[in-house]
Amino acid sequence: MMKRSKDTEVRRVLRTEGAELKVREAAEGDAPGRTITGYAILFNTPSAPLWSDNDGEAREVIAPEAITKEVLDGCDIKFTMFHDRQLILARSNRGAGTLSYSVDERGVVFEFDAPNTADGDKALELVRRGDLAGCSFAFTTRYWDSDFVERTVKVVNGSTLITYTVKAVTGIYDFTLAADPAYPDTSVEAREFTAGLREVEKPTPIEPDKEKMRKQLREMRRAAAQKLI
Repeated sequence: MMKRSKDTEVRRVLRTEGAELKVREAAEGDAPGRTITGYAILFNTPSAPLWSDNDGEAREVIAPEAITKEVLDGCDIKFTMFHDRQLILARSNRGAGTLSYSVDERGVVFEFDAPNTADGDKALELVRRGDLAGCSFAFTTRYWDSDFVERTVKVVNGSTLITYTVKAVTGIYDFTLAADPAYPDTSVEAREFTAGLREVEKPTPIEPDKEKMRKQLREMRRAAAQKLI
């Protein structure tokens, strides 16, 4: 059973749609460029559904205030392929290292020079070909604390739409290149998290006596609203 205290940190993997991955080409006459750039995180962009069914769906959004340059500078971030830490391409440890980033109004932009390794060459070729076109990033937050994650609900055409807006994170752990970054994550932990979240969202069953009382009140209000003849 998942613990749901406000202090519980939940590790998440979130796909970045529209990562705009590219290899920065070198000037004419120079050696081929090895700098890979793109967006690791996009703000105010709804994720793919955490879940979706006939009753509605739930999505996540990263708010701009959740991830700042100061937050990133306090983290040890590995840039990998496929979230595999054995396939490391660059790293920023407390703001220093081979991985560079900046924050603009759209999100977090990164760049790094691919290492002269088999993994670096592979990353360059796959990005150039467009085979690697997406990014994901791993982070932790306190999902059950409204100061960290805000929940909003609206009903559209009878469908309940839930949005979880991440307003603060407790850590950023990696950026990754992926051909089809899975979202939600296919790990056991992620499936348990989504199942636990859906359980919380289920309406509390109404006891028979309370439902009977509510029905009587509705009938009384309906009768009181009728015009007297």
